[in-house]
Amino acid sequence: MEPQQELFEVVFVLPNSERTIRVDRNTHIWDAASAEGIALPALCHQGYCLTCATKLESHGELDHSDSLVYFAQDADAGFVLLCTAKARSSLKLRTHQQNEMRDFRRKNGLPAPYSWVKE
Repeated sequence: MEPQQELFEVVFVLPNSERTIRVDRNTHIWDAASAEGIALPALCHQGYCLTCATKLESHGELDHSDSLVYFAQDADAGFVLLCTAKARSSLKLRTHQQNEMRDFRRKNGLPAPYSWVKE
């Protein structure tokens, strides 16, 4: 018998609604959302471009070890890169925060790719 998957509830605060899904600990959150029909922005799927950025709306734990570029300052400010983040607890995330994360990164002297792009 296979061990039961550990699932976490993830609430997405989208621009015009909220959606809740269950995500297993080994799946990137963006992939799980896409599989459930939630359309979220993303370009590189490597944790570099910041297009998939969200903001943690509640306490929660994440694994960002698959991100190419993710800093302790990002985590301290509550930013999450959905394309490479894995849930380690239930989460509530505000989506479409790429401009906010790029602004945060610029203000803190961190890499902010595509900062000239305003969605």
